[in-house]
Amino acid sequence: MATLADSFLADLDELSDNEADVLEEANDDVTNMEEDIDGDLADIENLNYDDLDSVSKLQKSQRYIDIMQKVEGALEKGSDISNQGMVLEDDPEYQLIVDCNGLSVDIENEIIIIHNFIRDKYRLKFPELESLVHHPIDYARVVKKIGNEMDLTLVDLEGLLPSAIIMVVSVTASTTSGKPLPEDDLQKTIDACDRALALDAAKKNVLDFVESRMGYIAPNLSTIVGSAVAAKLMGTAGGLSALAKMPACNVQLLGAKKKTLAGFSTATSQFRVGYIEQTEIFQTTPPALRSRACRLLASKATLAARIDSTRGDPSGNAGKTLKEEIHKKIEKWQEPPPAKQPKPLPVPDSEPKKKRGGRRLRKMKERYAITDMRKLANRMQFGVPEESSLGDGLGEGYGMLGQAGSGKLRVSVGQSKLAAKVAKKFKEKSYGSSGATSGLTSSLAFTPVQGIELTNPQAHAHQLGSGTQSTYFSETGTFSKIKRT
Repeated sequence: MATLADSFLADLDELSDNEADVLEEANDDVTNMEEDIDGDLADIENLNYDDLDSVSKLQKSQRYIDIMQKVEGALEKGSDISNQGMVLEDDPEYQLIVDCNGLSVDIENEIIIIHNFIRDKYRLKFPELESLVHHPIDYARVVKKIGNEMDLTLVDLEGLLPSAIIMVVSVTASTTSGKPLPEDDLQKTIDACDRALALDAAKKNVLDFVESRMGYIAPNLSTIVGSAVAAKLMGTAGGLSALAKMPACNVQLLGAKKKTLAGFSTATSQFRVGYIEQTEIFQTTPPALRSRACRLLASKATLAARIDSTRGDPSGNAGKTLKEEIHKKIEKWQEPPPAKQPKPLPVPDSEPKKKRGGRRLRKMKERYAITDMRKLANRMQFGVPEESSLGDGLGEGYGMLGQAGSGKLRVSVGQSKLAAKVAKKFKEKSYGSSGATSGLTSSLAFTPVQGIELTNPQAHAHQLGSGTQSTYFSETGTFSKIKRT
């Protein structure tokens, strides 16, 4: 039976064997990587930046030659009406349009490469020119026009650049530190300028062909965003059918390039937008509304692409309708807000309102009613000084209190209506107390006659119980009148 130490030794032997295999594989990978790096370095070393043909190879590619031949033949022949009944994806012109979209992107990249080559060569002659003229085609035309001429007053740049830029270029050329180029470098620079201009002309032919066929391929989409933008959208999406299946939020981003701000904040940067930025509607919209206009254009362009993919409206009327809707909505956004209208007062009620009445309300009103004393204190007589609590007009004024009499504060207290009513009821009860049967009643009663009556309450109660009518002068009682003298 193997011990624990023997098992550990066996595991160590297996680990050593595995490490040897891993090291061999790592050595093989490093060898292959070194071979790849050596191959790439060899290609870079073989690449001669001094030769234009080694840098720019698009014009000599078979793909470029074939597509340009087809484009030139299609422009000379015109649109083929016989193919309008077939499926769109099988149409050869449609396939050529898709190829042209990819070729136009390659041409733009090739022009940038040639522009860098021209700048590197011509920087010795006029280093400030690349900071004054930024467009690659304009830069190539200006370089070809100037050549090795040091005095720009002898060079006519009219028509190539705006007048303001021509003046700046002339003034800068008079103080430049550049020197004339050698003949060999100058000839390479002129050839590069010719190649850039030739590529630009080829790109225009491609765009002209695409725009001329977009009216047949996608009439509604071309009506909304334009033929050039419609062609770019189709080329990036991979065809009209793929564009029709794409949601509007993705159509808005077709052709958008990620901006590298080198560590700066992206809070103030423009929102991401692709080829729709090149449309006429987007450019004429105020900057504050361009984000909303971009979303609106993308949604309507998607609807138009779906109509075109099914051949729903070859005449393009649906695209015109959608474009009018876009214009109306953008104009509606720019309208000022409506003025705030004054709110009229409600119509007064002509009917009398229901008011609470009764004994409780009358008592509450009498309790909180203003007294005659307060009324006089609140009132002042013209031309008569009022008395005050501190004298000489200081303190609380008393108004007209005490001005009617001898100068002292005297007010005749009037009996309230409620007190008068209570007194009247009490008086009526006092008059009828002689007929009361209660033992608490007095035998003396003041009668309306000037005198005092003495009655027997028990006899009077007996008469009331027997149903007979009581009188003041009973036979069983005695009475006497005492007249007041």
